[in-house]
Amino acid sequence: MSDEGLADWRKLAQAWHARFRTASLAEGARFAQAVGDVCDDPRLEVRLGSTYVDVATRDPAAAGRISAHAAEQGLAADPAAVAQLEIALDTAELVEIGPFWAAVLTGSADAFTGNDVIDPSGRVANLWFQGTTPHEPPRQRFHLDLWVPPEVVPARIEAALAAGGKVVYDDEAPAFTVLADPQGNKVCLCTSEGR
Repeated sequence: MSDEGLADWRKLAQAWHARFRTASLAEGARFAQAVGDVCDDPRLEVRLGSTYVDVATRDPAAAGRISAHAAEQGLAADPAAVAQLEIALDTAELVEIGPFWAAVLTGSADAFTGNDVIDPSGRVANLWFQGTTPHEPPRQRFHLDLWVPPEVVPARIEAALAAGGKVVYDDEAPAFTVLADPQGNKVCLCTSEGR
């Protein structure tokens, strides 16, 4: 998929994301209404804040239409402000535990597809099952995957190191970089680059 014409947008885990700055809640509400009017993407997500509108879509053509509409309204995008939290559970038996987590997190085991539990309402963070070899507890099982634009990663790493963390794996950067807090708890900074 080409990202040509999508300068306002960043591809994160499952969709394209953008944040448009607005001068007021009323201006944001007008833009959010206009996004709904120009976009027929059934997976469109729009979140309204007091000075921004966050939009996510899986349809790059819809993203382009939304950006064009934002430009007509004089709204500026802030691509570095988008992020998506995904929780990752290491397991060798995702088929065994996936339906359970889907039922607990979304109310339906049907929300488990592939390697993911995705809440269709968008209220719960995605749960991704990372394949691993069978092992005995207490090896770490959960970690956070934070999807951010690639240009944000260096500053996040610098801030994490300054706060006492360390880089524990970066062989596959920029796709992901693993950081650990001072007690060894891990988080992956993930981008769409290199995947």
